[in-house]
Amino acid sequence: MTDFLIRPATDADGDAIAALIAAAFAEYEGCVFDRAAEFPELDAIASHFAARGGTIWVAQAAEGVIGSMALAPTRDPDAPAGGQEIFKVYVARAARRRGIARALFDTALAAAHTAGAPEIRLWTDTRFTDAHRFYERCGFTRHGAARECHDLSATWEYLYRRSLAAAATGEG
Repeated sequence: MTDFLIRPATDADGDAIAALIAAAFAEYEGCVFDRAAEFPELDAIASHFAARGGTIWVAQAAEGVIGSMALAPTRDPDAPAGGQEIFKVYVARAARRRGIARALFDTALAAAHTAGAPEIRLWTDTRFTDAHRFYERCGFTRHGAARECHDLSATWEYLYRRSLAAAATGEG
């Protein structure tokens, strides 16, 4: 039995998603959350991802929005045609280890399969080691060296990728 619902986000969810991000950043020394400077898309978050050809979902529980994850076509120049990318993966600290991130991921994975994506990728802060373990349990592998983001948090990110080609042929 689950005590949450996965639903497409609306633009009105931007403040709740901002609170998730701010709380997650507060867990790491040096992570700075400046909504106006670095997250203006939160002002119309569902519209932002729709304009990119994607969707953002939230996990909704009695206490409000407790998780988020988005999927949109990747803009990485080295990605295969039709590749998708995951964004905005956050789960409230008090709600972790309840299957929320997995439910969000399964929703995004189903959408990627429906879109015929050959691959899903994501970029994740090098400091988010718990997230790295989650992505690896979901079948992602880390690729290449970290890239510098030149943001307020002095972020370096790892690229994680998961091929969907084998799954499309029934092999994965």
